[in-house]
Amino acid sequence: MMDPSSTASASAPAPAASTHSGHSGGPAAALSAAVATASRRFQHLLDRSTPHVGHRWLGLAGVVLVYALRAWFAGGYYIVTYALGIYLLNLLIAFLSPQVDPELAEVLGEGPSLPTRSSDEFRPFVRRLPEFKFWYSILKAFCIAFGMTFFSVFDVPVFWPILLFYWVVLFTVTMKRQILHMVKYRYVPFTFGKQRYNGKRAASADDLTLPKD
Repeated sequence: MMDPSSTASASAPAPAASTHSGHSGGPAAALSAAVATASRRFQHLLDRSTPHVGHRWLGLAGVVLVYALRAWFAGGYYIVTYALGIYLLNLLIAFLSPQVDPELAEVLGEGPSLPTRSSDEFRPFVRRLPEFKFWYSILKAFCIAFGMTFFSVFDVPVFWPILLFYWVVLFTVTMKRQILHMVKYRYVPFTFGKQRYNGKRAASADDLTLPKD
């Protein structure tokens, strides 16, 4: 005969699983999920803003104005502004430069040809830094510089006219070198005014003269 106590223990339901098993990650997992969700939403907004070139640059102009007002009323942070100017100059050079350096391609004897005069056949100019990345990098730079103006450790006392003069000289020398590079290898970093292929063959004189019955 079986012991009644053993049958009772066998028929008793198993204890329920801990209600905290779904929260095993804790606050760290919740924070990671929130960051991932915010990152996806931000990337989605960036993807949607890609074709709206004019609106993006107008928004960037507003950000630049906000930073300029902040730096003006703060009356300092000249080192931050100078570093920002140097970074923007590097971005501009990358934006105006071709993806494949023609000087290096000339040495190696390979590489695609670059677009030249507007009367030539249209060939798109492939930039080293695309327009969207150029815009986004400038936006991030101004946002970071704006945040740095709220920390006094970055407000280094300096004679700002010297920094301004040095930046103007550096900008002039760098742009002169870039323009000479454009002239030497005959490329134009813009597509305005270039001929585009519209998929239609131009009508010839033979096509216009049809035989009569």
